[in-house]
Amino acid sequence: MTWYLAQFKPNAHRLACENLERQGFDVFLPLLEETRRTGSRFSQFRVPLFQGYVFVGFDVTHPGWRAISNTRGITRLVKFGEAPVPVPDGLVEALRLRCAADGTLLPERDLKSGDKVRISQGPFAELVGTIETIERSERIQVLLDIIGSETRVTLNKSVLRPA
Repeated sequence: MTWYLAQFKPNAHRLACENLERQGFDVFLPLLEETRRTGSRFSQFRVPLFQGYVFVGFDVTHPGWRAISNTRGITRLVKFGEAPVPVPDGLVEALRLRCAADGTLLPERDLKSGDKVRISQGPFAELVGTIETIERSERIQVLLDIIGSETRVTLNKSVLRPA
């Protein structure tokens, strides 16, 4: 079996996965936990790691794969010409090793003082800083270079990714 990419319709990843599995296809949708502000509260959401795409495993010699493009929730199968383009060997297997049983991506490794990190959410999103200290309560002090001066911010571990 080989893995391919299928593009799903906006906010239809659950529907697309359910319908593909019902048809007998192997499906893998890696998810990322994200914290978003909804009103005055912060909520945890699981969103697809690759926005708009799901991995589908099938044998291209079997004619039933053409049904993927007509599946509810799916926009199209990623193809060049008439043939679907396979995902590079080992990519899906490597991603599966980094995911929990429910498909949620696990942290790459433990963070330590001196590591470079990228902030994924909040007012400092996409800034890169250096970890100064790590507290027991999952709060981490990060040094950011903002307008030529170092600024210390305290952030939750969940918003930091290795840079």
